Amino acid sequence: MNTLIPTENTAVIVVDMQRAFFDDDDSLGRSGIDVSPLRHAIPGTVALVNAARAAGVPVIFTRYVYMPGMVDFGVTHGARAADRMAANSLGYGTDEIALIPELGVRPDEIVIDKSRPSAFYGTRLEPVLTGLGIRNIVLCGVTTNICVESTARDAGQRDYSTYVVRDAVAEFTPERNHFALFGIGWSFGDVVDLADVETSWGQPVSSAGTPQPTVAVPMPLASV
Repeated sequence: MNTLIPTENTAVIVVDMQRAFFDDDDSLGRSGIDVSPLRHAIPGTVALVNAARAAGVPVIFTRYVYMPGMVDFGVTHGARAADRMAANSLGYGTDEIALIPELGVRPDEIVIDKSRPSAFYGTRLEPVLTGLGIRNIVLCGVTTNICVESTARDAGQRDYSTYVVRDAVAEFTPERNHFALFGIGWSFGDVVDLADVETSWGQPVSSAGTPQPTVAVPMPLASV
């Protein structure tokens, strides 16, 4: 049975669909991280954004951006930290922090900059959602296991009804994508498909791409 996703009091949050996460010639790719699997998120995210606009659902974009001098890079550095710092990866003012042109971001659409995985942490996102009267959040973007999941967890714990669109997210490996979606669906929100959006919003949702491949990994046993 399809999950019904409301349009009233709803916003789509597009997580970190920036050039750096898709172009091997930018800092992440140059540091040795293969970003090509993340491109699976592009067609579905574009389709979702177009459907939201047609349905009158506001679209909010996030960007992962560090301040000049990387002063907010943090003490938990993550993968290829030294290389990324040396390259000013995702640094303010660099071309690679731009949202990808396929999204066609409009001048009146909100862009939230952040320097941590969750779009809620240290940002203006929650005041913006409050001001817009938003209680339902539809999430897409990259990466499923880090920024999408962190945002979904924070949204769920704040009692937003949270929907993550399975065919509009991507991760560096299919296994990480699989278990991130499982964790979100178990406790923090609903994992839905573009077909659920089409049914719920009455808008045709067409995607020219393919979602990230699924893996033959058993789901963890539920504990009761």
